[in-house]
Amino acid sequence: MANIRDIAKQTGYSVSTISRVINDYPYVDEKKRKHVLAVMKELNYVPNSTARHLSYGKNRNIGVILPFTNHSYFDQVLSGIMQEAFLSNYKVTLLPTNYDAAVELAYLSQFVAKEFDGLIITSRANTIETLLPYQKYGPIVFCEEIKDVEASCVYINRKESVREGLMYLKNQGFTRIGVTLGRSRKLSQNSKITVQLCHELFPEFDEEDVFWDCIHYEDGFQAEEFFTKRGIEAIFCNGDDVAAGILKANPSRAYSSIVGRDNLLASELMQFSTIDHHLQLCGKTAFQQFIENKKEKISIPYTFIIRE
Repeated sequence: MANIRDIAKQTGYSVSTISRVINDYPYVDEKKRKHVLAVMKELNYVPNSTARHLSYGKNRNIGVILPFTNHSYFDQVLSGIMQEAFLSNYKVTLLPTNYDAAVELAYLSQFVAKEFDGLIITSRANTIETLLPYQKYGPIVFCEEIKDVEASCVYINRKESVREGLMYLKNQGFTRIGVTLGRSRKLSQNSKITVQLCHELFPEFDEEDVFWDCIHYEDGFQAEEFFTKRGIEAIFCNGDDVAAGILKANPSRAYSSIVGRDNLLASELMQFSTIDHHLQLCGKTAFQQFIENKKEKISIPYTFIIRE
């Protein structure tokens, strides 16, 4: 297999000249460039892309830490990231953790080893105090609000969006509500905010009325059974897939008694209210933050969509 020295020998140019042509440096004589490219083609020489990227100090690969690869929330964020990455000729490497802190730290070790130019952390398993020191190795963008410290973050104003969704149920006269949430509130800021606001807005709220580890459409069937047994009047869901599962399990439930999140097709087809957090925009903005290497804090607006 031909190497860079073979190209130099055949063309009569120096190895440094060949390297400049391969790496598309400016100010190379056009005649020399064409000659080198012709010889490369003749010898079937394919440049080592890894070596080329390292010569620039970048490998044009961004890592995206996410808990799951089969969840509509993260699918939408990832869609926005990939659209922007494509425009910048960047490869996206998915780094699923299943919320395992050790797995997440292993990915960060790869980042330290320069396997990625940067990271977008859509949801984390470790504490923010554990993750922030890794910023010295390159750009890290968090998809959550990071207060009081210098960090790049693109986030959803969950407190206001959750409040509006809960107020919608309260204004209809519901007093006993149930809530579906994902992982333990000890880990999730989203869960903490939701439970806090339920207590604030509904004096009768009981944390025993939270159905935990509810993530997928199928989980909605179990949630509906749980809420029916507990005599729950209205439900605030952590996703439209879950809300659709609940309604499918119990078609007699009033659609006005349920609020979903993420504005998926299911909410439009089944005509229940939802909160659009504009997750694709969140992903796009996160990638732009990485490219520009800015440590800004950007809030993505939400839209509460009422369907009755």
